Amino acid sequence: MSEPIYRADVLVCAGTSCESSGARSVLAALTEELAKTGLDQEVRIIETGCRGFCSMGPVMIIYPEGVFYCQVKADDVPEIVEETLLKGRIVQRLVFTETESQMTVPYYEDIPFYQKQQRVTLHNCGVIDPTNIDEYIARGGYEALGKALGEMSPQQVIDEVKTSGLRGRGGAGFLTGLKWEFTAKAAGNPKYVVCNADEGDPGAFMDRSLIEGDPHTLLEGMAICGYAVGASDGYVYCRAEYPLAIKHLKIAIEQAEAYGLLGDNVFGTDFSFHVHIKEGAGAFVCGEETALLASIEGRRGEPRPRPPFPAVSGLWAKPTNLNNVKSYANVPQIILRGAEWFSKIGAERSPGTAIFALTGKVLHTGLIEVPMGITLREIIYDIGGGVEGGKKFKAVQTGGPLGGCLPEEQLDLKVDFDSLRQAGAVMGSGGMIVVDEDTCMVEFSKYFLTFATAESCGKCVPCRMGGRRMLELLTKITEGKGTLEDIDEIDSIAAGMAAGSLCSLGQLTPGPILSTLRYFRDEFVAHVTEGRCPAKQCTALVQYYVNPETCKGCGICARNCPVNVIEGGRRQIHIINQDGCIKCGTCLEVCPFDSILKVSGETVEVPTELIPIGTWAK
Repeated sequence: MSEPIYRADVLVCAGTSCESSGARSVLAALTEELAKTGLDQEVRIIETGCRGFCSMGPVMIIYPEGVFYCQVKADDVPEIVEETLLKGRIVQRLVFTETESQMTVPYYEDIPFYQKQQRVTLHNCGVIDPTNIDEYIARGGYEALGKALGEMSPQQVIDEVKTSGLRGRGGAGFLTGLKWEFTAKAAGNPKYVVCNADEGDPGAFMDRSLIEGDPHTLLEGMAICGYAVGASDGYVYCRAEYPLAIKHLKIAIEQAEAYGLLGDNVFGTDFSFHVHIKEGAGAFVCGEETALLASIEGRRGEPRPRPPFPAVSGLWAKPTNLNNVKSYANVPQIILRGAEWFSKIGAERSPGTAIFALTGKVLHTGLIEVPMGITLREIIYDIGGGVEGGKKFKAVQTGGPLGGCLPEEQLDLKVDFDSLRQAGAVMGSGGMIVVDEDTCMVEFSKYFLTFATAESCGKCVPCRMGGRRMLELLTKITEGKGTLEDIDEIDSIAAGMAAGSLCSLGQLTPGPILSTLRYFRDEFVAHVTEGRCPAKQCTALVQYYVNPETCKGCGICARNCPVNVIEGGRRQIHIINQDGCIKCGTCLEVCPFDSILKVSGETVEVPTELIPIGTWAK
């Protein structure tokens, strides 16, 4: 029986983000409704990976028109089927609405979130069914591997990657082709290809989404690398917290082996390449290459001194090439389209695109892919829609917990490896967190330091003790107990960690603090010299008072106070007992009259005894 010819395709994002928002129930409802209306032989449902617009999930695109629906619920499905699939009409309430103009944007290609993106690495994500190898092949999949094996020598493959200028997308930005060449020329056999998919940065989901949505492009890139460096085995090190990514990867490996595209005698040649999956336990330090290799070998995941580098002595002391997911995923298109094509995208010294997980206090969060050289302002405002809630932009953290915070005056900075490094931040693996005016930068840097310190393997003293000591000093400062000398000591410890730590975790741990001190030192000084948190976020430095001029004496704050420290009867100005207040902020949240004052380092004049409403006079 021949396959039905479909007149429409309904693409539903089934990546982790949309799945958590209810995509599975949408898919079930869609399947049921199409069968009920007899459209199941005319309309095809395709479960895709991440389309990127995570804040609008679950998302649905209906082709051939390209109608884009967002925040779809199962209850919306009957109307979508009736109006769009049967009558050709758009359901206006489900299309994207531009925030400022309130204009509806019904078509995918017109949505501002995608306008300045350039999907190169993610070109299949959200477009194909990641569990169907035929869909990958239909879009040119495995053609690059066939070209490499049939038309190029291993050295020609390496030269093509070198000429493209591709720099490692794991964060360091080292030239990928040069790394391959080191492994190819290293003495010893067997050789290995390893992929670092141990994505542990808070707020980061780039590698996970890429594997979930297009696992074959990773496998093809690794196979091409294996051919180039002379390896017949590859390992993907992926944290076990990514079950959907691992599931799709296993399916992809099985399918590729069945098609003769992986395994023995790939494409009928004498080249064989087997891919294995190693599930990690979620240790952040295993993102460091030597710790990752130790974990694959079954040892404790902790770094070792370098040299020798993995290219010379890596997995089981054999020459090993280790790259990030995004680095390998770029390779098939470089081989297929040519190094010159790739090098013309982005910036001169940082060609290609960058993938970021845009999160935090930005209106539209999600997974984005942009050409290198785009500015932070374009990412945050043109793609992300600006800061949510009409708040003022304060800073953006790039590079994850080991990165740096950049202030408003750096919004026009071009995003590439070198520009970010000069500004005191790093590209990292692709995390980008936006914060607004209500964020305390001292507390923000303390958050990242807390994470990095907890994730230290403890092997070397600078990282083990330096991080802990810096955390003690930052805690003192956020509690109003710090001194100016403490700030100087942080600078000194940071220099020692950068110079003496064994791996990049320790070397870069001070990054968020140093960049925050560089651009927001006045906030540190205010905490120390004035006992004040300018953002009113540090609990030890804030107080809550009832505003006697607007208090209605309704008693809502008193009834909701978890420690019962708010006094006052009906039609009386309420008073908060400061000695017993735990500063939880509940009173501020529940007051319907905005009569709770949250202050830091300020003197507030309030009644000292209960008085009736309307009798307060300063």
